[in-house]
Amino acid sequence: MSKTATPAATPKGSKSKKTTKAVTGTPAAAKSGSKAPGTRVLYAVSEVAPFLSTGGMGQVVGSLPTALMRVDKEMDVRVISPLYRQVRNQFGAGMTLVGSLHVPLSWRSQYCGVYMAERDGITYYFLDNLYYFDRERPYGYLDDGERFAFMSAAVLAVLELIDFVPDIIHAHDWQSALVPIYLKIAYSQRYPQLRTIFTIHNIEYQGRYGMEILGDVFGIDDKDRGIVEYDGDINLMKGAIVCCDRLTTVSPSYAEEVKGVGGFGLEGIIRQNGYKLSGIINGIDYEIYDPETDKVLVEGYNALSLEGKAANKRALQTLFGLPVAPRTPALCMVSRLVTHKGIDLITTIAETLLKDDVQLFILGTGDHQYELFFQDLATLYPDKAAVSIAYNPEISNRIFAGADIMLMPSASEPCGLAQMICCRYGTIPVVRATGGLKDSVQDCRLGDGNGFVFEDYDAEELLSTIRQAVDLYKYREEQWQDLVREAMKRDFRWDLSAKAYRELYFNLLPGGSGVSSQTNT
Repeated sequence: MSKTATPAATPKGSKSKKTTKAVTGTPAAAKSGSKAPGTRVLYAVSEVAPFLSTGGMGQVVGSLPTALMRVDKEMDVRVISPLYRQVRNQFGAGMTLVGSLHVPLSWRSQYCGVYMAERDGITYYFLDNLYYFDRERPYGYLDDGERFAFMSAAVLAVLELIDFVPDIIHAHDWQSALVPIYLKIAYSQRYPQLRTIFTIHNIEYQGRYGMEILGDVFGIDDKDRGIVEYDGDINLMKGAIVCCDRLTTVSPSYAEEVKGVGGFGLEGIIRQNGYKLSGIINGIDYEIYDPETDKVLVEGYNALSLEGKAANKRALQTLFGLPVAPRTPALCMVSRLVTHKGIDLITTIAETLLKDDVQLFILGTGDHQYELFFQDLATLYPDKAAVSIAYNPEISNRIFAGADIMLMPSASEPCGLAQMICCRYGTIPVVRATGGLKDSVQDCRLGDGNGFVFEDYDAEELLSTIRQAVDLYKYREEQWQDLVREAMKRDFRWDLSAKAYRELYFNLLPGGSGVSSQTNT
């Protein structure tokens, strides 16, 4: 168990805004800014772009607040997240020290500093504790349960310190699942009007721990154990589902899937709480992902002028050391190399596929066995396969722009952003009909569509679908160009989804209907 942590040094160049405050006192709801009542939302999340993002959740929380304030200028949307070492080193000089306090967690009383940064009209708060967050990476430690219990407890403890008591706290995935739980069991009298929304980005990761650490690590009394107990263990996601006022997933299809075989053991609890479940699909930032202005591309292009895409294909082939072959279909995967992303299907068909006239570009990190497989594949097929075991956003965009076809054969995909990004860049997705892939890609073989969709989680069906896409590219060039233009015209901006979230928030507040739309496409 941890000892009381010492405060971190103030990030170089930052300025102190407030002195230390205690956690006691009356709620500061009346002081929480100049926005109209009923418009204050605080996102509690374990990562947020551009400060730190390891996947879709960080990108979503990095884009959605701006979109919300764009559709409703009266909203005041802020974000609170840990001050990881990477965030401090890269962005600390631009932060202001708000103040500090000690956060109670079970038998501990841990130091917590709060730093503030503003970016694109959004206020971000960062929770500072060296013991928990000054580490090489954000996740993957044996004490992750304690680390994110501290984060969740701190979110509620610092509200008066930051002078912002929201109407709604929007928590994301298991790392912040304790926010609605702690609100219910420890802060409900202090903040009786405060409501919570919990979003499931990936239900496979639920925050499961042995019941023996219920009090010692999480500070939950035995009388409240039923909130988090599930199948004999602590299950933080289960507790959040029960305690939150509204529950969302990141696509309408995923909302349906988690009520059944896609619930990974929580389907019964989700069905019991189905009255508060909504599926709202994610979007992408069109300023970040714009093939016309993207600075990492060798030449910009748009749906009306595709010549630049051919130039980026040549540049991609050169970058990875493959032959420059303008009419050879360039297939790609930009993905975590893990089974639920369909990587086992790809490894099954890879050598058969590479016997065809295609090139394959792989970018990602993941399970060691898959990393080794693709590295060996590139060695065996040096003129056809190129592999980079890395996470590199700039290379990702160069692949999105230079490839012709993108493969996303996921076993499960709550939403997915890559299929939206590749459409934006005119690269045609081949996807399995699951989760957000099903909601965002329509099969062009059935009429007007923006990609190719296969149903069964089957390697042969995937191979057949890829070959149909390849044939269209090679032998029906005009139809292919029409498909590319159709994909690029699809609108995956955040605006529609932001309006759905705005409705969800409004319906939770006094004067709202209390009932939200169940799905949004």
